[in-house]
Amino acid sequence: MQRLTTRNGLDLPAIGLGTWPMTGSECTQAVRQALEVGYRHIDTATAYDNEAAVGQALRDSDVPREQIHLTTKVWWDRLAPKAMRQSLEGSLRALGTEQVDLFHIHWPGKDWDLARSIETLVALRDEGKARSIGVANFPLGLLHQVVETLGAPLSAIQVEYHVLLGQQPLLDYARRHDLLLTAYTPLARGQAAAQPVIQAIARKHGVLPSQVALKWLLDQDGVAVIPKAGSRENQLANLAASNVQLDDEDRAAIAGLPKDQRVVSPAFAPDWNS
Repeated sequence: MQRLTTRNGLDLPAIGLGTWPMTGSECTQAVRQALEVGYRHIDTATAYDNEAAVGQALRDSDVPREQIHLTTKVWWDRLAPKAMRQSLEGSLRALGTEQVDLFHIHWPGKDWDLARSIETLVALRDEGKARSIGVANFPLGLLHQVVETLGAPLSAIQVEYHVLLGQQPLLDYARRHDLLLTAYTPLARGQAAAQPVIQAIARKHGVLPSQVALKWLLDQDGVAVIPKAGSRENQLANLAASNVQLDDEDRAAIAGLPKDQRVVSPAFAPDWNS
């Protein structure tokens, strides 16, 4: 499987398993099955209420922990130093591991002390509780502040990204600063595969529309994808997306799709244009 790396040590499979909104036994079964069929990159978060279920799957699996890339995140209301530490410690207990491979701030906070939060994030990495650190859902201006003004040694950013939502400015910035970009909701909750353009490309190559949408992302330097998939069929189909071969005509057709269709923007989301 294709892997992505950064100079400061982050190393993850380009295709991972997104676990939201699965919980309980459904989540455990999906993660256990994903590991059986070849996934080695699992994404979770405290807000998903499924870290214990993911942890159970890790314990059930024959795959050694050191072969699995594990990402989790701290929620935006737990970004004060003590609360962030407690959040990660709770995540480690639930997951049954001493260290996660990547720890994200899930969303920017409200009326928060950004510098202290980033200082704590870096300290948790330095203490060995997370191999690498990153942020999710940060607009470009805030990411610039964290990386350049505060000098945080980030390794990754996670944002919504798919054929209907452009992220080129963020992606350009990430590449300049050696950050990997993980695309969540890479299938736009079914909207990507429903596009006639995507369906036509899929028919042309004899593949699934979802595989076309995923391969468009995977063909971009420094981009990983974490589609949620519960069934074995969908998990295998997503893994097989890496085998699809898109051509220039396909990419031009996808470029013509609207790139402003955001499907995740809760009330506490930041100003995406800031």
